[in-house]
Amino acid sequence: MITIRKKDEIYHVEGGWFSGDWHFSFDQYRDPANTRFGTLRVFNVDTLVPGGVWPLHPHHDIEVVTYCVDGEFKHADNLGNDGVLYPGDVQHTTVGSGLWHSEINNSKEKPMTFIQLWIFPRVAGLVPSVHQRHVRPEDRLNRLLPLVSSIHTGALSIQQDAQVYASTLEPRSSLDHNVARGQGAYLYVISGNIRLNDRAMASGDAAKVLGSGRMVIQSLEKSELFMVVVET
Repeated sequence: MITIRKKDEIYHVEGGWFSGDWHFSFDQYRDPANTRFGTLRVFNVDTLVPGGVWPLHPHHDIEVVTYCVDGEFKHADNLGNDGVLYPGDVQHTTVGSGLWHSEINNSKEKPMTFIQLWIFPRVAGLVPSVHQRHVRPEDRLNRLLPLVSSIHTGALSIQQDAQVYASTLEPRSSLDHNVARGQGAYLYVISGNIRLNDRAMASGDAAKVLGSGRMVIQSLEKSELFMVVVET
């Protein structure tokens, strides 16, 4: 079963120093019918103004995946971890027993856009850790590149049965993905136009894919995609 969520159906917030598209209930966005997708709790697409800082704030017992869409994303936390992500780069954080972190636009001149996921871990109280990975554009060309995964070698590991992918599709390219029984895929179109099993999707749209079956993604123009697969 595929449910398409058009961009204008997804909650949008303007916070002055940031703007965001929040796909599930988060902060002031409350929708009892839309709180999560399996073990995926948060899927936010946020843009910070030049020099913008999301102040230091605490989390516990969550797996955080951050993907830089555009600009320069800088991470800081109370354990002394830091680092800058550039477009296509990814970071995974096991918050575990507790961590304070901050999201920062490292550029004083340009906005910065990032996707952030929160996924429930298998167990509580894990030791906090932060890892990141540089990804070359050619590594994700015309394929679903595993960025964070519990099963793929070379991806950043995660403390849950989950996989996070990115892809750049050239015009008139296609790829397949099989969704296993008991899992669901959440596909987001960063840019471009595609067809998912003959369903049209454009920039900013998302799709929930439930149940076992084949996903066929066809690009109508150059398109950037981001997808997470979780237990449902």
